[in-house]
Amino acid sequence: MNGSTLVSTGELAANFPKWRVFDCRHDLARPDLGEQQYREGHIPGALFAHLDRDLSGAKTGKNGRHPLPEPQDFEKWLEKTGLTPQDQVVCYDAGPGAMAARLWWMLRWIGHEKVAVLDGGFAKWTKEGRPVALDVPLFTPLNYPIKLRKDFAVDVRTVEQTLGKPLLLDARAPARYRGEQEPIDPVAGRIKGAKNRFNLDNMTPQGTFKSSEELKKEFQAVLHGRPPSEVIHYCGSGVAACHNLLAMELAGLKGGKLYAGSWSEWAQDPARPKEP
Repeated sequence: MNGSTLVSTGELAANFPKWRVFDCRHDLARPDLGEQQYREGHIPGALFAHLDRDLSGAKTGKNGRHPLPEPQDFEKWLEKTGLTPQDQVVCYDAGPGAMAARLWWMLRWIGHEKVAVLDGGFAKWTKEGRPVALDVPLFTPLNYPIKLRKDFAVDVRTVEQTLGKPLLLDARAPARYRGEQEPIDPVAGRIKGAKNRFNLDNMTPQGTFKSSEELKKEFQAVLHGRPPSEVIHYCGSGVAACHNLLAMELAGLKGGKLYAGSWSEWAQDPARPKEP
């Protein structure tokens, strides 16, 4: 556990109220559910971060289901939260961590290093009988000086121009990767040449992340000697891919990039190379 990848429920409980906490619960099929759950009870001191409203940009119909917001728009949201560059941030969701990993990645994208995901999320927190609050905390808005790290992400044009060179790693469930089923996007399949690493394979049966040693072994089996810097992560809409980026970071395999548009953007153009 450390302040830049994962923290445990015990570590978070021991650091109230100095650490900043964000509730990222979200259901793709029911976009309002996470906020409803937040109102019904959340970790004390947590603010809510809505995947569609706060952690995504405007959709054009061609740029995917959860495009990245413009950095200045994300900065405006951060300013409302009163976050400072010195704050240790903890992000959590219902449990597995994919939604929380999106905010983890985005904060690092704009230069905030002290951010981690709560291992086991709200499910582990409540299972342990830890406190739950109903009140929405108030923080004084502050200017947040972002330092954008442009090498963290790639756009669709970059993927098109470099297809076949970097390793594309698809975080979706194997059946979606193979094109056997597609419950969300209108077209089934995958980007040509992509390999699969289902993001939930990063987890133990107990709902926490596997050890760094186990993750490293499993990812190296997929990378086949490729350096992490040559890996572009994608999924359906740039959320589960962040979970794989977090897992690789835990494994000491740093330098991967996010293609946030992911399959939901790629599949919009019939001319883009696809499989199967």
